[in-house]
Amino acid sequence: MCLAIPAKVLTVNGQEALITVQGVQRTANLMLLEETVAPGDYVLLHAGFAIRKWTAAEAQEQELLLAEVGYTHRD
Repeated sequence: MCLAIPAKVLTVNGQEALITVQGVQRTANLMLLEETVAPGDYVLLHAGFAIRKWTAAEAQEQELLLAEVGYTHRD
């Protein structure tokens, strides 16, 4: 089962972004997004692809829900 998780954008370079999820940094592909993203924005990440831009409030709410079910990011 795959899970989409909130990620914070650290840097953007063309169609790739350096993101962080629970302190783990990795790259994400932005080609599926219609919106532009900038450092500090949040995205919904699925299988290495940003699939939706989120507000900080939406990301925080999702992180709280994931914590309630015991989810922790594993690299």
